[in-house]
Parts: sequence; structure tokens; C-alpha cells
Amino acid sequence: MRRSAIALGVLAAIAAALLPRLLDPSVPAAAAEAPPPAAAQGVPVTAGTVALADVPVVLNAIGTVQAFNMVTIKSRVDGQITKVEFTEGQEIAAGAPLIQIDPRPFQTALEQAQATKEKDEAQLASAQQDLARWAELLPQGVKSRQTYDQQKALVAQLQAALKADQAQIDNATINLGFTDIRSPISGRLGARLVDAGNMVRATDAAGLVTVAQLKPIFVSFTVPQENANKVRERQGKAPLDVLAYGHDNTTLLAKGELTLIDNAIDQATGTIRLKATFANNDERLWPGEFVNVRLILNMRKGVPTVPAQTVQEGPTGNYAYVIKDDNTVERRAVEVTAVQDGVAVIAKGLSAGEKVVVEGQYRLTAGARVRPAKVEPKAAG
Repeated sequence: MRRSAIALGVLAAIAAALLPRLLDPSVPAAAAEAPPPAAAQGVPVTAGTVALADVPVVLNAIGTVQAFNMVTIKSRVDGQITKVEFTEGQEIAAGAPLIQIDPRPFQTALEQAQATKEKDEAQLASAQQDLARWAELLPQGVKSRQTYDQQKALVAQLQAALKADQAQIDNATINLGFTDIRSPISGRLGARLVDAGNMVRATDAAGLVTVAQLKPIFVSFTVPQENANKVRERQGKAPLDVLAYGHDNTTLLAKGELTLIDNAIDQATGTIRLKATFANNDERLWPGEFVNVRLILNMRKGVPTVPAQTVQEGPTGNYAYVIKDDNTVERRAVEVTAVQDGVAVIAKGLSAGEKVVVEGQYRLTAGARVRPAKVEPKAAG
């Protein structure tokens, strides 16, 4: 009996607590309608639109930047360096002074050659006067024919000596000029390899400094031999554009033109060597640098494009999800011509203006309802 009384007391307490809630209309009903399941709202996806764009047809390669001209400055005479007239890394013009070699021994040699010529000129003048006098005396029998011929030969010998003297003067003048070393081209200097005070010789293997012409500049690269005819055919119509990108293959460094198609294919690698020329006015290309090269063969005009992640791979080939007007999706097979710079060029399966699923495909099946969020298409480069 006691237990029954306790149970009745507990039930009465619960009823007293719930009675105000049941009588108060402000309290929501326990049977309020629950929110619809997530499937009814649609799968959240990122949507895009099939866009028409001009997309280049490119050949990709790894290129090496080369100076347009690279000169190693060497001494052409033996002597001691008395002056270095440049700063390492300096931009210089053609003809700018670089290094001075002690000119005194060469100036002395020039003066000696000049003095020898003056001596021979005096001897020639005397010999010619004697020849003229003997020519007058020969008919009178005062001088023999043999003596006259000997004098005539002496005059010719001295005339030849003068030519040799002039050659010595020219050679000494040239050697004296070699003591003033100047830049043969415009460009940028490298590190100084020899300091002032050192002796240099014309036979030294090492140079004194290097000069690199950077404006314009070359980029050398190779492509497989099967592309050789295609490149030659396009180049014959108009110079092909070449783009140089940085190591990330995203940063455009410079735009140039193809200027060389080598005259032979490398049999060891099965590639053909090409060379492009860039103005390089901003010096973004530097000799020895590796760059990613894109050789533009032609331009695809007005082709359908989508972000590359739109296209998925399945057991039967590539496909994409197309968003219908009622926000359900259709799984559609597509053919892709090329993928570059994050953009897929569609050959078949999609039309311009159609909405497609760019991200979020992993939760989708054909006919599924989606809740799309807009994304702008990325332009092809």
C-alpha cells in the first residue's frame, strides 16, 4: 500500500508540472513540423558556365636562356695591367674602356720602327740621286753599265725596305692600341677575373672579364621530331610567338618570336633544336636560366571551355554533370581536345551557355538535385 501511495504522488507531481504548458497557447506544440532532409534541399555544388574562348595550340618545352652575344675579354699583348676602368656587373656600351695595359714598351717599339723608316728614307733619297747622276754619265762611258745596274738595284732594295719599315710601324701601332682594352659589344659585365698590377699574356687561357649582351636575348629549347614539320609549316607562314614562363609555369616572363629551326634532328634524342629571340627590355630573362617555353602554333577560335576540374574520368571515359533548369543534374559524356592553364577545351558534349558542376561531383548521381553556387570561368592563357 505504501508503494502504491508513493507512485500516485509522483504521477500527480508530473501532471501538475505539465498542465500549465498544455494550457498555455504560447508554448509550441510538440508535434511541430521537422525541417526537410538535406537531400530535399539539394547537394551543395560549385557551378560554372560553358564559355566560348580563343585557346592557343601550344608545344611545351624546357628552355635555357642564352646571351645574344657572349664575349670573353682577353689581352692580345703581353704586359702589366695598370688600370681597371669598370665596375663589376656594370652596363656598358660598345667601345667603352675596360682595362689599360702598360703602353710604354709598345710606344718605344713604335718610335723605333718610325726611326728605322726615316733612316731608310734618307738612304733611298741618296741612292736615287746617285742613280740619276750615273744615268747621265753612262752614255759618256764614265760609268759602266754594271755599276749603273747595281745602283738601280740598291734603290729598289731601299724602296722595299721602306715598305717593310711601314709594316713594322703598322704592327707597332696595332700592338700599342691593344694596350687599351675596350668592350667590343654593348652589354653587362661579369666578375673581374684579374686585378690591376698582374702580368697578362696573349697566350693566357683565362680571360679578364666577360661581357654578355642581354637585349635582345635567346631562349634555346627542343621539341620532339614529330613536331618538326608542323613547326616548319607554321613558321613559313608567319613568325611563331613564343612565351617564356617562370619555374611555376604560371608567371609570364617575356614574349618573343621563333627565329631558328635547326638544320638537323639530334639522332641521340630524337628532338630538333629551336631558338626564340626576346627583346628583354626589362631584363626578366637572364643567361643560364631555365624557363618553361610555350610555342604557339595557332589559335583555336571560339571553342567551348570549362574549368579543368569540371571534367571527370569514369570507366567509360570523360564526363561532366550538366545542371538543368530544375536544378537536377544530367551526367553527360564529353570529349576533351586539350587541357592547359586549368582550362579544358571541349570538342564534343557541351555547348556554350550550359551550366555545369565545377566542384562537388563526388556526391552526385544522375538526376540528383543540387544547390549551386556560382563560380567565374578561368580564361585560357
